[in-house]
Amino acid sequence: MNKYIGQTIYIESYRKMRAGIIFLFLMMGVGYTYAQQDANTYRLSLDSVQLGQLPDGWKVSATNPDGALAQWAVEADASSTMHEKILSIVRIQDTSTSVFNLNWTKQHVFQNGDISVRMRANSGKEDQGGGIIWRVLDENNYYVARYNPLESNFRLYYVEDGQRNKLASAENLTIKSGAWVQLRISHQGQHIQGWFNNTLAWEVSDKHLPKAGGIGFWSKADAASSFADLVVKSVPVNVLEKLKNE
Repeated sequence: MNKYIGQTIYIESYRKMRAGIIFLFLMMGVGYTYAQQDANTYRLSLDSVQLGQLPDGWKVSATNPDGALAQWAVEADASSTMHEKILSIVRIQDTSTSVFNLNWTKQHVFQNGDISVRMRANSGKEDQGGGIIWRVLDENNYYVARYNPLESNFRLYYVEDGQRNKLASAENLTIKSGAWVQLRISHQGQHIQGWFNNTLAWEVSDKHLPKAGGIGFWSKADAASSFADLVVKSVPVNVLEKLKNE
């Protein structure tokens, strides 16, 4: 072989190998970026949870209980053609008007960011509906955003030492029980916003529960409800401070 041709082939092979190595490192960098982004996002997947069970790390409790706790379980949604799995209150055992039924986890700690979920009110005479809880310190201290089709309103409360205190309310919402609704909140520092079916419903400032805490689901009294597609997007403290200073 002509030595010049051999040198040309060697140089071309080296260039291709070098380009391949650079591309690999670039892709590793992209993957690392996505990994950082995913680390701040929590999605509750029920696909691997057996029917009748709870997701790992989730527990049932109550605020102001006056009887046995409500029974929560993963079930197949009979109204869905795909029979997707949902998390539901399948049995109410304490119908006292002061009890708040909780299903929550400490495995994902939330302080600032965005939480969204689909909720369906299934039954209830005293109350219906339910919602999201966050910054949960324990059964008696947390924020809650809930929809009640009996009252046709979407409200924000903070619960402190077991006492519920209203912060905001959107009225005259006409989605009936049995229909899915989309609930979403954004909490940044003391600033709280709430969306009902993708429409901004209220916006307030509150400083009662500043610490990070758990997340979960809520209903009141005899309200039996279902939940699906929970997504939690947390904003790291260093990013939040940077945004405040810009």
